[in-house]
Amino acid sequence: MRFTPTLKLSTRLVAFVTIIVISATFILFVGGTLTFKKIGQEYLNHYLDGIVVVVDREMEDPESAQSMQRWMPKMLQASRIVEMQLSSPAGIVYQFNDTDSRVDPSRLYNKTYRLERNSGYQVTFKAVPPYLGSTDSFGALWTITLAVSLIIFCLVRGVKWLKEQLLGSELLEERGRMILAGRVEQFAKGDLREWPYTASEALDCLIEELQDARQERSRFDTFIRTQTFLDQLTGTANRVLFDSKLESVLHESGSHGAVILLRVDDWEDVKELNGKSVSDDFIVELAEAISGVIQRYPDVLLSRYYSSDFAIFVPYQGTKEVTHLVNACMKQLVKISPPSPVDKDNWCHMGVTNFNQGDRQGKIMDEAEIALKSAQLQQINTWSRFNKATVDQEDRGSVRWRTLFDQTLTPENIRVFGQPCYLLSATSELKLIHHELFARIDDPEKGTLKASRFNAAIEQVGYELKMDRAILRKTITCMKESQLNLCYSVNLHVSPFADKEHFKWLRNELLQLTSQTRLQLSFEFSEGRLIKHLDYMRPVIRMLSGLGCQVIVGQAGRTIVSTHYLKDLKVDYLKLHRSLIKRIDQRDENQLFVRSIIGACSGGKTQVIAVGVETKAEHKTLIDLGVHGVQGRLFDTELEVWARINNKAHTNVSNKIKPGRRNRWR
Repeated sequence: MRFTPTLKLSTRLVAFVTIIVISATFILFVGGTLTFKKIGQEYLNHYLDGIVVVVDREMEDPESAQSMQRWMPKMLQASRIVEMQLSSPAGIVYQFNDTDSRVDPSRLYNKTYRLERNSGYQVTFKAVPPYLGSTDSFGALWTITLAVSLIIFCLVRGVKWLKEQLLGSELLEERGRMILAGRVEQFAKGDLREWPYTASEALDCLIEELQDARQERSRFDTFIRTQTFLDQLTGTANRVLFDSKLESVLHESGSHGAVILLRVDDWEDVKELNGKSVSDDFIVELAEAISGVIQRYPDVLLSRYYSSDFAIFVPYQGTKEVTHLVNACMKQLVKISPPSPVDKDNWCHMGVTNFNQGDRQGKIMDEAEIALKSAQLQQINTWSRFNKATVDQEDRGSVRWRTLFDQTLTPENIRVFGQPCYLLSATSELKLIHHELFARIDDPEKGTLKASRFNAAIEQVGYELKMDRAILRKTITCMKESQLNLCYSVNLHVSPFADKEHFKWLRNELLQLTSQTRLQLSFEFSEGRLIKHLDYMRPVIRMLSGLGCQVIVGQAGRTIVSTHYLKDLKVDYLKLHRSLIKRIDQRDENQLFVRSIIGACSGGKTQVIAVGVETKAEHKTLIDLGVHGVQGRLFDTELEVWARINNKAHTNVSNKIKPGRRNRWR
């Protein structure tokens, strides 16, 4: 990677110009000072040379030599010569000493000359250096000050002009820095003042083409997933997705629910008499009516199982809720006017069957088919339930659920289980990144309940906020007490963040933690709910990322949505839903789905993790597909987190009680 300078271009140029000007001014000042000194010395040497020539000539005439004592002192005083000594091999011939001089002898200029016409004679002078006694002249100082001021003024104006000329280059450079920092969306269009103009325009065009390519890639990936798992006419799930979801839930511990099969009678006659357009409109109207009813129930899936059959998958709901759902669907269906030759009072029938963990998928669909035929025998628009020997006993009213949640959804009573999540290295080695946390509660009647068994009831009674706060408070408390620096991923509901107070509460709780503790926390949100409420979840994701926490989108692929949100949000990990991983080595459509998601994440920093890996064949297939991480029972099972800490604390308290014989007479 190329080195990017931290200083702006204008700053570097201004610093360079300023240094050059200051250096030139300093050189001129020093050079002028040395020049003045040199000129003064040359002038003094020239004057002394003239005196030496005069003395040499006068010494040739004895009479003139005697008369030197009269005119020589005056000339020497006028020349600011303090001492003069004329000597010969026989001794000193003439000596002058100015007693009025107050100049320090160490600062006098000394020079000795030999007389050319009188061999053996030499003259030694001690003179006052030039400019030594000169005082500062206001006129000279004013001119120097004016020159320096003019230089400074020109320098300031030149720097200002240079900054104005380089403003466009600075804007373009700053825009490049922001793009390299990942803020492409905010700086997609450049400022009109950017320079060079061609580079700015080229950058705008490239970013626009890149955005179009990303959107096209997202649309293409969505198209692949919709073609694989959605019905093209109604937009609902197709049979492949329905079977995958049902089989995945049947293998979950403690799973239960119901399957509803709906059929339109005499469908072939309707298509022959009314044509494809009328038939398709009727099917779409039928799907919209059912979709409007099932939206009130969480995790319910509507599928167009055959051309005239619809299947409704209702997981983790009791008999009462399923009965209400079927009755509500039937009320909406009887309002629809079917095309001829269908009898208005006998065209729609529904078959209902319950399922539990371990049931076979084929058996469940056969039971729903039997119940459907039983409803058809009644010759009216109605539904029928398959009578099973074992009936689900999970029926519990909202009041009983609320009472149970009030007792268990507290930091002290809620139980937290965790499962390690790993990243795959280049050599397929596992590297631990965090432990995903799951909530469980203790039911006095049925023991420990997994979150999947009571999550629907949580949403029904509106206790999502209470559950999230309980598990988060327990997580933070135990992380502070634990000596293990492990990372944890907390699953949070999306709906509580519609209230801004919950957003502020979470922010304040995280701000009270150290930066190291925040780095150990990850927060996981369901993909379907996150996309549905993306408007008020966008600030939440930014806040979590800004505080140093990792953001995880879970249950990816459970619903068919566009992956364009990955370009808008900073998502660290994308966890695939378990239904996509189940027997993926035998399902080409699931492999295509996973490959499209990995391709959608390839342009960013989001890493794809497969959840629910249980066999080596699934693991090998996922590695071949190119997933970045894995999680599942093949590597580790779900274990209670912090149980060792709790047991240790309990042991310490118990050891303080020393057993002994009671003294009843004390």
